[in-house]
Amino acid sequence: MFSLQGYDAFLGFLVISSAVPALALITNKLISPKSKPGERELTYESGMEPIGGAWIQFNIRYYMFALVFVIFDVETVFLYPWAVAFHKLGLLAFIEALIFISILIVALAYAWRKGALEWS
Repeated sequence: MFSLQGYDAFLGFLVISSAVPALALITNKLISPKSKPGERELTYESGMEPIGGAWIQFNIRYYMFALVFVIFDVETVFLYPWAVAFHKLGLLAFIEALIFISILIVALAYAWRKGALEWS
Protein backbone atom coordinates (compact mmCIF):
# COMPACT_ATOMS: atom_id res chain seq x y z
CA MET A 1 0.00 0.00 0.00
CA PHE A 2 1.10 3.60 -0.54
CA SER A 3 3.07 4.93 2.43
CA LEU A 4 4.87 8.23 2.93
CA GLN A 5 8.04 7.97 4.94
CA GLY A 6 8.42 10.47 7.77
CA TYR A 7 4.72 11.34 8.07
CA ASP A 8 4.00 8.99 10.97
CA ALA A 9 4.07 11.85 13.47
CA PHE A 10 1.68 13.85 11.30
CA LEU A 11 -0.71 10.93 11.08
CA GLY A 12 -0.53 10.53 14.86
CA PHE A 13 -1.28 14.24 15.26
CA LEU A 14 -4.31 13.94 12.99
CA VAL A 15 -5.63 10.95 14.90
CA ILE A 16 -5.16 12.60 18.30
CA SER A 17 -6.54 15.97 17.16
CA SER A 18 -9.63 14.20 15.81
CA ALA A 19 -10.07 12.01 18.87
CA VAL A 20 -9.82 14.74 21.52
CA PRO A 21 -12.95 16.72 20.48
CA ALA A 22 -14.92 13.50 19.92
CA LEU A 23 -13.86 12.20 23.32
CA ALA A 24 -14.80 15.53 24.95
CA LEU A 25 -18.27 15.48 23.37
CA ILE A 26 -18.89 11.86 24.33
CA THR A 27 -17.69 12.46 27.90
CA ASN A 28 -19.92 15.52 28.19
CA LYS A 29 -22.93 13.54 26.99
CA LEU A 30 -22.25 10.74 29.46
CA ILE A 31 -21.52 12.69 32.66
CA SER A 32 -23.60 15.84 32.24
CA PRO A 33 -26.62 16.16 34.53
CA LYS A 34 -29.95 15.56 32.86
CA SER A 35 -32.27 18.55 33.23
CA LYS A 36 -35.96 18.23 33.84
CA PRO A 37 -38.36 20.18 31.64
CA GLY A 38 -40.19 23.12 33.11
CA GLU A 39 -38.72 25.77 35.39
CA ARG A 40 -35.10 24.99 34.48
CA GLU A 41 -35.62 25.68 30.78
CA LEU A 42 -36.95 29.19 31.25
CA THR A 43 -34.76 32.09 30.16
CA TYR A 44 -32.96 33.85 32.99
CA GLU A 45 -32.02 37.45 32.38
CA SER A 46 -30.59 39.22 35.46
CA GLY A 47 -33.44 38.01 37.64
CA MET A 48 -36.08 39.62 35.44
CA GLU A 49 -38.63 38.02 33.16
CA PRO A 50 -37.53 38.54 29.54
CA ILE A 51 -39.67 40.93 27.52
CA GLY A 52 -40.22 40.29 23.83
CA GLY A 53 -38.66 37.75 21.55
CA ALA A 54 -35.02 36.86 21.17
CA TRP A 55 -35.01 37.39 17.41
CA ILE A 56 -34.04 41.03 17.01
CA GLN A 57 -32.89 42.28 13.65
CA PHE A 58 -29.59 44.17 13.84
CA ASN A 59 -28.37 46.72 11.38
CA ILE A 60 -25.89 45.29 8.86
CA ARG A 61 -23.48 48.16 9.56
CA TYR A 62 -22.50 46.59 12.89
CA TYR A 63 -21.43 43.42 11.09
CA MET A 64 -19.62 45.32 8.35
CA PHE A 65 -17.74 47.46 10.86
CA ALA A 66 -16.73 44.38 12.88
CA LEU A 67 -15.71 42.48 9.76
CA VAL A 68 -13.51 45.31 8.49
CA PHE A 69 -11.93 45.61 11.94
CA VAL A 70 -11.16 41.90 12.13
CA ILE A 71 -9.73 41.78 8.62
CA PHE A 72 -7.36 44.69 9.18
CA ASP A 73 -6.49 43.52 12.68
CA VAL A 74 -5.46 40.06 11.45
CA GLU A 75 -3.56 41.45 8.49
CA THR A 76 -1.69 43.84 10.75
CA VAL A 77 -0.61 40.86 12.85
CA PHE A 78 1.00 39.43 9.70
CA LEU A 79 3.25 42.49 9.53
CA TYR A 80 4.86 41.93 12.95
CA PRO A 81 6.99 38.89 12.04
CA TRP A 82 8.06 40.65 8.87
CA ALA A 83 9.08 43.75 10.82
CA VAL A 84 11.06 41.70 13.32
CA ALA A 85 13.02 39.84 10.64
CA PHE A 86 13.23 42.77 8.21
CA HIS A 87 17.03 43.09 8.30
CA LYS A 88 17.47 39.38 7.39
CA LEU A 89 14.92 39.17 4.57
CA GLY A 90 16.34 41.54 1.99
CA LEU A 91 14.92 43.64 -0.83
CA LEU A 92 12.51 41.03 -2.23
CA ALA A 93 10.70 40.75 1.10
CA PHE A 94 10.50 44.54 1.27
CA ILE A 95 8.85 44.65 -2.16
CA GLU A 96 6.44 41.88 -1.16
CA ALA A 97 5.53 43.80 2.00
CA LEU A 98 4.92 46.95 -0.06
CA ILE A 99 2.57 44.96 -2.32
CA PHE A 100 0.78 43.57 0.75
CA ILE A 101 0.40 47.03 2.29
CA SER A 102 -0.80 48.48 -1.01
CA ILE A 103 -3.49 45.78 -1.19
CA LEU A 104 -4.52 46.75 2.35
CA ILE A 105 -4.70 50.40 1.36
CA VAL A 106 -6.85 49.59 -1.69
CA ALA A 107 -9.17 47.48 0.49
CA LEU A 108 -9.40 50.27 3.06
CA ALA A 109 -10.21 52.82 0.35
CA TYR A 110 -12.89 50.48 -1.04
CA ALA A 111 -14.45 49.96 2.40
CA TRP A 112 -14.33 53.70 3.06
CA ARG A 113 -15.94 54.50 -0.28
CA LYS A 114 -18.70 51.93 0.30
CA GLY A 115 -19.44 53.49 3.70
CA ALA A 116 -18.47 50.45 5.78
CA LEU A 117 -16.54 52.67 8.20
CA GLU A 118 -19.37 55.11 8.91
CA TRP A 119 -21.18 54.46 12.16
CA SER A 120 -24.20 56.72 11.75
